[in-house]
Parts: sequence; C-alpha cells; structure tokens
Amino acid sequence: MEPKRRTPDHLLDIQQELVAREPIFHRPEYGTSRTDFENMMAEEFWETGASGQRYSREHVLDVLEARCANGPYQDDWKSEDFHCQEVAPDNYLLTYTLHQGERVTRRATLWRRTEKGWVIVYHQGTIVQDK
Repeated sequence: MEPKRRTPDHLLDIQQELVAREPIFHRPEYGTSRTDFENMMAEEFWETGASGQRYSREHVLDVLEARCANGPYQDDWKSEDFHCQEVAPDNYLLTYTLHQGERVTRRATLWRRTEKGWVIVYHQGTIVQDK
C-alpha cells in the first residue's frame, strides 16, 4: 500500500540542506525572532495543521512569537523517512515522519530556493491514525 519513495541522486544535496531545517520553526540556529520567522516564509505562506485547520502566515507568526517570548524551548522529537522531489524549478517538496512522543505525524513542506536562501511556501502535518 505504501508508495516506494526514493530521492533521486541529483537531489540528495538539496534534501540534506532541507532536512537540516526541519521540523520548521524548531531550529533555533535559523532564528527565534518574528523577523527571523518572517524571513523563513514566502509572502504567500500558509499551513494546514494536523487537525485539518488552515492557518494564515500572520497567525503562524503570532504563535511563533508568543512561543519564543517564553525563552528557549526544548523539543525531544525524532524525524525520519525523508523524501525530496522537485515540483517546479527551484521548488521542492520535502516529506517525512515526525515522532513527538506518542504522537506521530506525516509532514510535508514546500520549499523555494531564492536569491536570499530557502523559504517555506506551504506546510502540512497529518496525524498517523492507529492501525
């Protein structure tokens, strides 16, 4: 039932760059301020949460700003099963599985390579239901 996914060899370096940035907004080395997060997102960014709720760029920025206002945070998460594919010139879909304790989600992030660096265009998390 599961698709066979293999990142093409010519995309392995790009996959490695993007894996270093995931899970998005949880890598303090890429910034912790609202301005940092704004610079990580395309203007048209939006997200679909694991609940199915859609979130605007502005809402996500507000949540991130509030989370970081409480000081440093520690995530004990594990990510695996990364796959990268080019969906248009300089636009890449990175998918993976994220383990947050007992909660397991499938993640998909659409990344765009720009002159200023990588920006996130879209993100989605989907809860893996018990089988």
